[in-house]
Amino acid sequence: MPDMSKKYKEEVRPALQSKYGIKNVMQIPKLTKIVVSTGVKTSAERDAIPEAVKHLAALTGQKPVVTKARKNVANFKLRVGMPIGAMVTLRGSRMYEFLDRFVHNVMPRVRDFRGIPKDGFDGFGNYNVGVRDVSVFTEIDPDKLKYPLGVNITMVTTAGSKEQAFDLLKLLEVPFAE
Repeated sequence: MPDMSKKYKEEVRPALQSKYGIKNVMQIPKLTKIVVSTGVKTSAERDAIPEAVKHLAALTGQKPVVTKARKNVANFKLRVGMPIGAMVTLRGSRMYEFLDRFVHNVMPRVRDFRGIPKDGFDGFGNYNVGVRDVSVFTEIDPDKLKYPLGVNITMVTTAGSKEQAFDLLKLLEVPFAE
């Protein structure tokens, strides 16, 4: 499999530079980080936090940070400081390695996969996509999953617009729906 960072430097950067007529190489859009996060729904599933941490560590090869509630919400039986999820921020080579596995190994394993939706962009060049079931990742053994776990993947770019971010991710082989 091709190394994504090498692909970015040799193919994606020159293509984006010529398409948008960018003179300064520092203005070429690039991927800065990928944030992989998950949350647990109910107070009964609070004991799912250690499992979520374990699975995120297996997916990313990095130790996750446990996220905690910032305010009290009585309807959800939530208190300040209670653990409600976990997240990992990937940068550099780990980020490109994760993106490579996500695009080439995980997405083809999703049942009835026709591409990821194009409407996950915010106005600032970042892209969000949710994976409902982590068992599509090859690192996770579906038999050992006690709780249904989904992850949110945020790709943060330096692109100034949705179009530039879309072109960047498209050139990095992210399979968007037609």
